[in-house]
Amino acid sequence: MSQKFRSEKDTFGPLQVPADRYWGAQTQRSLQNFDIGGPQERMPEPLIEAFGVLKKAAATVNKSFGLDPKVADAICQAADEVIAGKLHSHFPLVVFQTGSGTQTNMNVNEVISNRAIEILGGELGSKNPVHPNDHVNMSQSSNDTFPTAMHVASVTQITNSLIPALEELKAALDKKRAEFDDIIKIGRTHLQDATPLTLGQEFSGYVKQVENGIERVKAVIPRLSQLAQGGTAVGTGLNTYVGFDNKVAAEISNITGLSFETAENKFEALAAHDAIVEASGALNTVAVSFMKIANDIRYLGSGPRCGLGELSLPENEPGSSIMPGKVNPTQCEALTMVAAQVMGNNTTISVAGSYGQFELNVFKPVLVKNLLQSIRLLADGARSFTKNCVVGIEANRDTINKILNESLMLATILNSHLGYDNVAAAAKKAHKEGTKLIDATVALGLMTEDEFKKIAFVST
Repeated sequence: MSQKFRSEKDTFGPLQVPADRYWGAQTQRSLQNFDIGGPQERMPEPLIEAFGVLKKAAATVNKSFGLDPKVADAICQAADEVIAGKLHSHFPLVVFQTGSGTQTNMNVNEVISNRAIEILGGELGSKNPVHPNDHVNMSQSSNDTFPTAMHVASVTQITNSLIPALEELKAALDKKRAEFDDIIKIGRTHLQDATPLTLGQEFSGYVKQVENGIERVKAVIPRLSQLAQGGTAVGTGLNTYVGFDNKVAAEISNITGLSFETAENKFEALAAHDAIVEASGALNTVAVSFMKIANDIRYLGSGPRCGLGELSLPENEPGSSIMPGKVNPTQCEALTMVAAQVMGNNTTISVAGSYGQFELNVFKPVLVKNLLQSIRLLADGARSFTKNCVVGIEANRDTINKILNESLMLATILNSHLGYDNVAAAAKKAHKEGTKLIDATVALGLMTEDEFKKIAFVST
């Protein structure tokens, strides 16, 4: 069956638009001009939903400044559908377009306009009684709407998704810390044996890393909560109302249940995106922590017979198509790949953030695409790692104890009792003869077996 079209027009002339879609001529023109990357490179859904929040807030405020209540209410109703994700199929544009995000702002304007027209019983594409520019985009510019949506989407995803996921991971690791607190094991520095600690102490480091990550991410929210809306084209607020910026920020706060405020300096808010770069830096640090934690856990779980084998990790699926019975640390591997992707995203964001030129940064779409991907990957990765790995980790006490007893690094504990030279002689003898340190110490007459055990293991 052939697809039906309707005619819509912009300042460049008429275009044929799919009849079953709410977008208009500017969106259709963008589809033709920016065929880059395909559907997988479309604008992130959280950004589109944030645009819905913004357009609803703007319509509400514009209503107080004289916008026809009937038009304003229809815009709000259509925007609610955008916020709820009901109209995702009507937002086909990719990230790689104009650097201000103008095409996506107009995509939102056109969809909300046509849906509002439909709600009011009008004809799609007529721009009557709801015009995409005059009404949906009233008192706005792409240059202030896009960065506002960037910030709203980022704060929403960090608050509602990432932070809860990190809190869950922290709690699971802390539970294991308590569970493993009485297990003495050998430490490792430079990938070599070092002095003992408890497995609980080792896990306490992971807990603190995640805790610090949560604090770092929370610390960027105040800057992300400052909105560019009201700056319009270059930050001066041309073609908007006095107080529009504060009222929109308050209305966005009301809609989302989160705290937003207007940016004190709109010129900075349009031309630079240092808050996005800062947020990415915090996410990058979380990724660095994830890489360390996941690698430690998979190395400690290596084996089962020829590795360290101090931990047993959950066996979630077969690990090899050629080696029967092999089970791999897949959750650790997945989390390290998440970390690598976030680190790459941070590089992209750093480059894009540095390209604010004069009154506008024109890398906005790629900035928000990478930031939102980092937020989602870290949140999803943390949840998966918690559920499918951390909660099921078990300590192999026999293996841990065997490695501990075979290590020569217990010698460090004996220094204050026997002196450095005597302990060095005992360690050298044990290493040369392939015996335990306790055996060499007793053989040299430096102390009894009971004295050794009391000093070595009480000290740890």
